[in-house]
Amino acid sequence: MKLSNSFSGALRTFAYFMASGTQNTLEGIDYLSLYGNEPSAIEQVFAIYANVIELDDAGKVLNAKYAEKRATDYLRAYCDPSFIVEPPFDYWEVELHEPPSLKDERKKI
Repeated sequence: MKLSNSFSGALRTFAYFMASGTQNTLEGIDYLSLYGNEPSAIEQVFAIYANVIELDDAGKVLNAKYAEKRATDYLRAYCDPSFIVEPPFDYWEVELHEPPSLKDERKKI
């Protein structure tokens, strides 16, 4: 099973705006300096995004903007301790799941 085109497009778009410094939910926050210097903060952002995003049975993304907001609220609070995330994160939103094996399960054909 492969990820849907809808999810691939949502993830690509989120990654672009995060990496380019133009993520509109982080306006006024200097977060680009975290790349390379504090990778765990960026890792947590993408973990939250992946944990929150929802797909329907056909793989269509249902809540891309909400997933972006939850993920970037974490980063805003990380950069600005006076920012309060509302509602507070549930445990499952910030969970870091096990990484894949160092060896691919399936070989390229």
